[in-house]
Order: sequence, then structure tokens, then C-alpha cells
Amino acid sequence: MRRNEFIKAGAGLAGLSMIRPSVFASNFDIHKISKPRIKISLKYGMVKEDMSILEKFQMLKDIGFDGVEMDSPNNLDNEEIIAAKKETGLEIPGVVNSVHWQSPLSHPDPAERAKCVEAMKVSLDDCKAYGGTTVLLVPGKVDETVPYDEAYNRSQEEVKKLVPYAKQTGVKIAIENVWNNFLISPLEAARFIDEIDSDMVGWYFDIGNVVRYGWPEHWIKILDKRIFKLDVKEYSRKKQQEEGIWKGFEVELMEGDINWPNVMAAIEDIGYHGWASAEVPGGNRKRLEEVSMRMQKIFK
Repeated sequence: MRRNEFIKAGAGLAGLSMIRPSVFASNFDIHKISKPRIKISLKYGMVKEDMSILEKFQMLKDIGFDGVEMDSPNNLDNEEIIAAKKETGLEIPGVVNSVHWQSPLSHPDPAERAKCVEAMKVSLDDCKAYGGTTVLLVPGKVDETVPYDEAYNRSQEEVKKLVPYAKQTGVKIAIENVWNNFLISPLEAARFIDEIDSDMVGWYFDIGNVVRYGWPEHWIKILDKRIFKLDVKEYSRKKQQEEGIWKGFEVELMEGDINWPNVMAAIEDIGYHGWASAEVPGGNRKRLEEVSMRMQKIFK
């Protein structure tokens, strides 16, 4: 039974959370995985050194990163990016769409939604050229002018329109959980993906973004094979309560409220192996060495 038929049959959210669609399970066999195999990356914008692309890539490789994720569309030279990748061996596992906040797929104006759709096509093309496998997409946002149900329906329909282009490029669309007042339950997040009903669309799970109102290990077990990649940041509920919700992010990896052993156990339970990308304040080489060290302590 395909997922859309299952949903039409009247299954509740709890049932949806237990679906193990074959399109997600086909590349995984949990019984063959003794422990998670994770490669670590970071976002290109975290690198604050005044260097060429090649020099930045070489520095990241030297300090222990396996890859780096680019923004797209961007103003950089793709040939220079690809040459730096080849020369250094630093991988580009995916890209982050750079238009989804300014022109979200949930926008009431079709022209604004179209801007994001066209930008996503550029992102998919760029990712293919870089040898990556996913484009990170924030699917929309809810605010005073955009009701929740409208954001859900609009963004889901726009993502469906992108599926044929994703298939053409061979690059997958990875929806991320962010503070957008939208898809704030793991059950709903799973449902959103399942209703799109394509192996080209899954989840880019941000571990730190859910700590304000949940526990990452719960999300991981529910999203399961829908997870394509991981974003990594820390969060402190104490700082949130005492200083404000955004201050909760101002804490180093492993010094907040994420229970990393529980997170790693959940990752192992679902048989995930792949990429984990740091999304924390960047800086110069010394700062990035610190981020690399903490990422390696968590994942390696």
C-alpha cells in the first residue's frame, strides 16, 4: 500500500509515525550496522578567514572536516568550487537553498512562491554539479498573515511541483525543522513527508532546533528513514529561561541540554549513516578547529 493510500484509509498521526516506507528503507539495513558511521561537515558561511575558495577548502580538510555545504544560489564561481573540491578531497555533501526565507513556498503571492521554486531548481543543479545529494529547504513559515493550514497546503503543493526536477537531477529535497512556527511536531513532520509520497523528499533534521520544545532523540526515532542528513547545534534551556529563547543557542556543543549519548543511540537505532553538519557561530581557523574537535568527539 502506498503512503497516500494509507493516509486516505484514515490512519491517525500515531499510525503515520510508525510507517516504514520501502522508498526510505531500500538503502538501509539496520542489522548490518554495528554503530553509526558519520562524516562531519559545516556551512561554508562559517569560514571567516580571508582566503580563496581553494585555501578555505584545504584548511577545512586539514582540521578534520570531511565536507562543507554551500549556499545556492550564490555569487561564487562554480568552476572554482569544483576545482577546490577535486584538489583537496573535501566533499560537498549538499547545498542550502538561499531564497526560502525571503520568498517562502508558503507565501500567499504565487509570484513569491515561484521565486523559491526557480531558486530551488538552481540549487538542485548546483548540488548535482558539486557532487552532492541534497538541497536543504525550509518549506515555509506561519505568521500573522499566513495561517497554519494555508502554509501546510501551499508549501506541500510547491514541493510536489519540484519532485520531477529533483528526479531529473538525482538530487533529493531535504526539509529542515527551524523556528518557523511550522511542522513543530515529529508526527506532523513525518506526515508532511509521507503525503508528498516521493523518495526524492525527506528530512534534514536539525538536532538543536527542537530542544526548546522537545527531545531530539524522540524526533529521530519517529522520522526514522525519512532523515537524509543532520544539522548540529547546541541549546541550553537554562539560558532560554533566564536570558531569552534565542540566548539558548549561545552555548558550545556538548555544554547545553542535548543528551548526546541518547541522540547517538537513536541514530544507531534507525540505522542512520551519513552526514552531520555543524551550524554554529564560525570564525577563523582556531575557532573552526574547536568546532571540528567537538564534532569529532560527538560523532567519531
